[in-house]
Amino acid sequence: MTDDNSRETDERTMNYGKKHVNVYRTYATPLTGLREIPESEFTGKPNTLLGMEVRTQVEGEKFLPSFRDGDNSNVVATDSMKNFILHHAGDYDGATVEGFLHYVGSEFLDTYDQMEAVRMSADELQFDERPVPDGEGGFEPSDVVFRVSDNESAFGEYYLKREDGDVVIEDQRSGVTDIELVKVKDNSFVGYVQDEYTTLPERENRTLYIGLDIFWTYDDPETALGDDPEEYVPAEQVRDIAQVVFHEQDVNSIQDLVYQIGLRVLERFPQLAEVNFESRNQTWLGVRKDDLEGDAKVLREPPRPTGFQRFSMDHSDLEGEAE
Repeated sequence: MTDDNSRETDERTMNYGKKHVNVYRTYATPLTGLREIPESEFTGKPNTLLGMEVRTQVEGEKFLPSFRDGDNSNVVATDSMKNFILHHAGDYDGATVEGFLHYVGSEFLDTYDQMEAVRMSADELQFDERPVPDGEGGFEPSDVVFRVSDNESAFGEYYLKREDGDVVIEDQRSGVTDIELVKVKDNSFVGYVQDEYTTLPERENRTLYIGLDIFWTYDDPETALGDDPEEYVPAEQVRDIAQVVFHEQDVNSIQDLVYQIGLRVLERFPQLAEVNFESRNQTWLGVRKDDLEGDAKVLREPPRPTGFQRFSMDHSDLEGEAE
């Protein structure tokens, strides 16, 4: 889902850690006080069940003997790292994935002097409230029963370093990953290069199926902690912006769609420094159309290989649109 990240110096790359640490916390602090936007109904969540798949990666020159000499005297076992993360899930009093990562990463650096830097990242594990009878002939969300979801998930990452005895933020990234959207009509793809290698026909009206990961950074990386909910950007609202723009726009390519989504995200959240995309073209292929009425089609799965697009945007793109 996300690439491994390493700090590379002029001398060497050196780090180790633990991944796939699944953490489940019940009755965490609710996420409330979010800014409302017109594209989304999401205004917060109770965090009755907060789940994360966490990855930690630590760095420090004192770990060199473990690689070079087999000397493990400064090595914190990755199993201990797992236990450290799980234990501190009980002490975290915040409401966001990013806040938890910053908290645990800071605790690592405060606890182990041999750790000079730590990169913490996580994908939120999704659980959906299930409807149950409300006793009055209707239904309401259960506050105790949830369904495990395979839908899109929030992502967070902090890279923390120790400087002069203090923990400082070197890098931050938030996101929402594994969005999958299908729009059945009003998508075109025309005007591209036509040469001896071109076999793909132009399409004025196609069904478009995309996969999408969206990442963002803040002007102030501490904003991602969620201490000021008005300034925090929830993954759910960014996801909703993507699907609303997809609904509204008749785009001529996935690149065009990504750009329009980016403009809307930057417009709604001026506190962001940059938005990054990785999109995947998973569009189905037509089997029958001409003998069916209206816009009806029969489609099938596409073969590999799959096209992808990567793109980044900042407020200079928004300013350019205003000129």
